[in-house]
Amino acid sequence: MMSAQSQAPDEFAEAEASILRQPAPVWAVAFACVVAFMGLGLVDPILPAISAQLHATKAQTELLFTSYMLVTGCMMVFTGFISTRIGPKYTLLIGLLFITAFSFFAGRSGSVGQIVGFRGGWGVGNAMFIATALSVIVSSARGSAASAVILYEAALGLGMSVGPLLGGTLGSHSWRYPFYGVAILMAIGFIAVLLFLRGVPKPAHRASILAPFQALRHLSLLTLGLTALFYNFGFFTLLGYAPYPLHMSAHGIGYTFFGWGVLLAITSVFVAPKLAERFGVLRTMYGILTLFAADLLVMGLGIHSQIALVICIIVAGAFLGVNNTLITTAVMQAAPVERPTASAAYSFVRFVGGAVAPWLAGKLSDAVGPAMPFYVGCIGVLVALGILFLGRNVLRHVNASSH
Repeated sequence: MMSAQSQAPDEFAEAEASILRQPAPVWAVAFACVVAFMGLGLVDPILPAISAQLHATKAQTELLFTSYMLVTGCMMVFTGFISTRIGPKYTLLIGLLFITAFSFFAGRSGSVGQIVGFRGGWGVGNAMFIATALSVIVSSARGSAASAVILYEAALGLGMSVGPLLGGTLGSHSWRYPFYGVAILMAIGFIAVLLFLRGVPKPAHRASILAPFQALRHLSLLTLGLTALFYNFGFFTLLGYAPYPLHMSAHGIGYTFFGWGVLLAITSVFVAPKLAERFGVLRTMYGILTLFAADLLVMGLGIHSQIALVICIIVAGAFLGVNNTLITTAVMQAAPVERPTASAAYSFVRFVGGAVAPWLAGKLSDAVGPAMPFYVGCIGVLVALGILFLGRNVLRHVNASSH
């Protein structure tokens, strides 16, 4: 019998071959994922405009990300409990309905506080959708778990690349339009899931609300969750704060993050499996986290160079694409628990813990200087690297190696 370590290269090698041969329900959910992640990127180019037009500080505007992530993380705990009772399809539909409604309400807001509140409601729907979508794709897709995760990450990358471009175009007319754009796209995703997601049964047994917390007793899953928590300090500093020091129009920010998203999508699908097969999951993640930390350091040092910031943002997409695919794949294999439970436990830790990062970036910028958020993001990624290295022994079974 082959060990998990020797099976893993084959899983990654076969992933690209099987990724396109998927049934209709998988494509329906993947399309909805594209739309959902497009919604996150749509908001990015309009953050400076919201700050200026609603007379809000950077920290206040960054609460759009904080409330979204905090509620998303807390709600992740309940997704398995809900989906095992009403079924994956209705969980996805309710999630999409929440996002559609609250994104529309955000566009109608008259203050940053109202938008922050509606983004929290958006987070409820986001949690129900994301955790369930990943488990549906992994359980319904043909091929290995790695191919399913790559398909999910491809949808994430595609959505996050097109989102800023569309957000920049709409945001150049009004900061409200991207929120309305999200509502329309979510409605389309709702229709796609309603019409095409069929044949996905309810799980055989009902999950407990305590299941995600119990899953975190497994040190492998807890290690990956804590790694992602501190990695998110870098990720969301880049995504939520970087538009401010760029000093660009909504169009310019949109084009910059479009390039970032394109690299994220390409590397998550084509580069991550190759690197994992060649060097192993953990060794690849060590290298990628080191490069991402260096990228953030350069952004801090080059804070007054628009060209340097643009290049670093776009290049970071390559690092994030690889890391996202590998850590998500590792989570699916980390602990002897059901995949939806593993996803909920991991997402709870990374989202709730990482929620402070965008708000902290805004505070540090105003109190210390515009470069400080990038330095703190760099430190956060280095802490993530340290946690991953210290937990290497409990992650041996997900550490694919070609040797």
